[in-house]
Amino acid sequence: MNAPSAAQQLYADDLVVGRTFEGPKRTVTDQSFKLFADITGDNHPIHYDPEYARQTRFKKPIAHGLLLMGMTALGGTAMSDCFKESMIALARQDCRFCNPVFVGDVVFSRFELESVERRPNGDSALMTYAVKLIKEPDVVVLEGHHAYYIRYRTA
Repeated sequence: MNAPSAAQQLYADDLVVGRTFEGPKRTVTDQSFKLFADITGDNHPIHYDPEYARQTRFKKPIAHGLLLMGMTALGGTAMSDCFKESMIALARQDCRFCNPVFVGDVVFSRFELESVERRPNGDSALMTYAVKLIKEPDVVVLEGHHAYYIRYRTA
């Protein structure tokens, strides 16, 4: 499903369990690896040294796990614009890594709304998405969950 128009704001009242949307396709590059390593300090040779990586089960450098997790950010999707007025905060995130990602792979995120639970204060909910990062053509490389606090339109 495509995101609603940017003008349409969504609140907890509007959410339907099972609704899905996808993030944009992105090509993973050497520059992606380098920028992530520069920001985090994670410069393990499995991510940049072909000779080292050749000795591993992957046979070539792989993307950082946390780089991939970051590529599932709801904020990196068009859907983010729909929550500008209602989003309170990210509450939690978890994932497991299913397959490696290499330089040149094209990936995109897929979100499916799993639950909307009204919080005790009554004015907001915890919305939980099942999240996948998929590399083309259709290989799941990461699966997990994101949970966000979001306001109700009417309390």
